[in-house]
Amino acid sequence: MFDSYSGYRLLSRLITYLVLCFILGLLLGEVIWVLLVGTVVLLFWHYRQLSRLNFWLWRDRRLTPPNGRGSWEGVFNGIYRLQGKNRKRVSQLAFLLSRFRQGAEALPDAAVVLDSEHNIVWCNKLAQLLLGLVWPLDSGQRIDNLLRHPDFSNYLKKADYQEPLELASPMSEGRILEIRIMGYGTGQFLLIARDITRVRQLEGMRKDFVANVSHELKTPLTVLQGYLEMMQGMAEPGSPNIRAMEQMQQQTNRMRSMVEQLLVLSRIEDSAELNLDNTINMNHMFEVLKEEANALSQGEYSLSFDCEADYHLYGNEIELRSACSNLISNAIRYTELGGSIAVSWKRVAAGGLFSVTDSGDGIAPQHIGRLTERFYRVDSARTRQRGGTGLGLAITKHALSNHQSELMIESELGTGSTFSFVIPTNLIEGTHQSQLPM
Repeated sequence: MFDSYSGYRLLSRLITYLVLCFILGLLLGEVIWVLLVGTVVLLFWHYRQLSRLNFWLWRDRRLTPPNGRGSWEGVFNGIYRLQGKNRKRVSQLAFLLSRFRQGAEALPDAAVVLDSEHNIVWCNKLAQLLLGLVWPLDSGQRIDNLLRHPDFSNYLKKADYQEPLELASPMSEGRILEIRIMGYGTGQFLLIARDITRVRQLEGMRKDFVANVSHELKTPLTVLQGYLEMMQGMAEPGSPNIRAMEQMQQQTNRMRSMVEQLLVLSRIEDSAELNLDNTINMNHMFEVLKEEANALSQGEYSLSFDCEADYHLYGNEIELRSACSNLISNAIRYTELGGSIAVSWKRVAAGGLFSVTDSGDGIAPQHIGRLTERFYRVDSARTRQRGGTGLGLAITKHALSNHQSELMIESELGTGSTFSFVIPTNLIEGTHQSQLPM
């Protein structure tokens, strides 16, 4: 059934057939006519086999081929063998596709497979619930024709999928979705939509709680501080209570500073988008920072300020000054007496560079990645002793994020630290207007 025919075997059969026709022609005395008739019979026989093959391939529903004869037996068997391989391959692909769909259905997120033109190829059941897709009726439809949201359309047009997109679910305005698009294969995309409503609700509750508690603590702390000041004024010289009241006053001031910084942090987190019409005069801001640093250092540190003239930027002056002030105060607070602190603002290729370099003890590498976390302290005892709250760098991080920048930290134990950030060129005065899209 599955024997193959070699070229030598086929040739030998043809020669044998022609020799028999030649011998028969000699016996009948008509060699040419017998060879001609034999050739016609051979052609008709091959045409018959070809017709059977064509009928089997296009009309016959049977999987097994007809019984071939002669040289055509190998052709029929070979085609049948190839069909068996293809059926096995299709079965394997169907099994893999079934496993893929089962895995995609088990995902906790909505998954939509898109082609190069953003047409829907496949989606799981959760995509139908969160995005309102109807499968398989929406197969082949463009995803932006079904998710008619301006932000989503712009997201697809920009084709910059490094950051996720948050938008309201088309099925419920109160539900927030985080959408990510990832490319894979050849011109294909995978859209993942995750319900982050609960996360945003908890985040909002946390912000409200911190802001409300911080606001409510201001009044009792003010009352406590007032009574402590009155008691200190009434205490007799040499009284043993003076030391206790001084410590109470110190801790009250520290708590009041922490409350104020929590309020600042909440305000920065809830701030609106950056207003590019507000100009920050860096020369003036450096003068203010210099006065604050001199008051904090009390002449016990070597301070240097270098500000490039007439190199200003756009943004929120209060937020940016708070970020710069935190970096300078931290440098003074964690540098030994007599140390040096250098503050600079200068032009670089990427925009404007602000940096604060100190000659302090430095920071171990394992702590650098967590310095901007709230209340994180490298040395808690030392921080409490020097009046730190653990919120300064968290405020700096959020303020810089609103100005399209991030804090960079370079430090080595025993040699000091450098805290810096770069304000991008599009926020520098005189450059952002030329870079706005036409």
